[in-house]
Amino acid sequence: MSDLTTLLEVGGPVAALGGGAAYARANHPGLYWSAVGGPISTVRLLSSYASVMEACGLTVAPSRLRILAVKATTRREVRPVPPRGGIIRPTTTGLRLRLRLAPGQEPAGVAASAERLRHVWGVHAVYVSTVKPGVVELRLVGFDVLRKVRMPHKVEGGFLKVPVALREDAMPFVRDYRTVPHQLTLGATLSGKSMYLRHLVTGLARQNVALVGIDCKRGVELAPFAPRLSALATDPDEAAELLPVLIKEMEDRYDLIKARQGIAPDLPDEEITSDIWGLPESERPVPIVLFVDEVAELFLTATRKDEERRDEMVTQLIRLAQLGRAAGIYLEVCGQRFGAELGKGATMLRAQLTGRVCHRVNDEASAKMALGDIAPEAVLAACAIAPERPGLAVAGDTSGGWSRIRTPYLSLGDAADVCWETAHLVPELPALKPFRPDVPVPPVETSAPVVQRAPSRTDTPLPRSA
Repeated sequence: MSDLTTLLEVGGPVAALGGGAAYARANHPGLYWSAVGGPISTVRLLSSYASVMEACGLTVAPSRLRILAVKATTRREVRPVPPRGGIIRPTTTGLRLRLRLAPGQEPAGVAASAERLRHVWGVHAVYVSTVKPGVVELRLVGFDVLRKVRMPHKVEGGFLKVPVALREDAMPFVRDYRTVPHQLTLGATLSGKSMYLRHLVTGLARQNVALVGIDCKRGVELAPFAPRLSALATDPDEAAELLPVLIKEMEDRYDLIKARQGIAPDLPDEEITSDIWGLPESERPVPIVLFVDEVAELFLTATRKDEERRDEMVTQLIRLAQLGRAAGIYLEVCGQRFGAELGKGATMLRAQLTGRVCHRVNDEASAKMALGDIAPEAVLAACAIAPERPGLAVAGDTSGGWSRIRTPYLSLGDAADVCWETAHLVPELPALKPFRPDVPVPPVETSAPVVQRAPSRTDTPLPRSA
């Protein structure tokens, strides 16, 4: 009886501890990783490193000098040489370890064994990146960081750089307009495309950038950001008037570059290799980011007159995509579908959009429109996005690299508040002034209602003015 009582006294705290660990792992994976998962995976890595490297074929034969040294000092068997590991650096989401490759090894061999390393060391995923020739970094992620997105506290930002989402390797996905000037973002209804757009707008709203919007859904997506927008078109007719103004602004900036750098005025714009960033800061025009939401609405036509307007707008968008970067004009094109079936010029415009972000789509053809021409293997990843995970997307560029990302939640009210707070940063662009959206005056909130009190008999009357 005493043994049973002792067992119950000991088993109760152990069961509670195990239940708490299971609860933390399911609901607070970051806390569980820091307290339990991280130390366990570190012990596994240290205790099995040499044998795991050998089993994965990541070892090489020892040199003759090493063989002679081992035989001269010990009698143990001479083992193959694994990559030399550095210091294990723990993070809030996993572990980092740098490896110096042995002679004859290449980073591709380590990357091919990432799945086996994941299972052996008991982590969620293993990613391999090249630091410099002969050195690779293993980034071990302890849990699914895309299940509940928490952006890192310290993110390297900068001018025209917006940390908009989290990658599956726990690194921030930064939208850098200087590196990737134009981007195409696709996604079905309720896929998280609007959330991605909110983060871009709020991130740029705090910078010295002119924001221009074309939202042919009567402005329901971009109208809440009106206080920070320099121009807004809410239907194809207004867009047809706005795009020529942007073209004229681009041409004026090219004339400024020519005048400053002594380039012949008759030189075609296509042959100018310099850009506005070579101008002095006092003369440099402010960058412009053009958001085009539901781009398919610009391509749809009903009459022959609409076809002429469509062809003209598509031509102007293509010119902005081809020549806008040097003039500091960047495009962010969004839609549910985008392909050759939209009409003449669609494929040519898509080819100019370097960055690609594909959220959940309704069919495989839509994923191929976004990613098929730059990373065919990413199409399957985009088609596998579940409806239960809004904001999850596949991001890639023309270099062929791609990764899964997910945007954290940002309410429309919070995004609109940021635009109200930064309304004073709207730059002065006279050409866009006619397209500036009407901004209603926000209601003044008072802490307590004002109550008018009837004058008392004891109140001293005010003297009458002469």
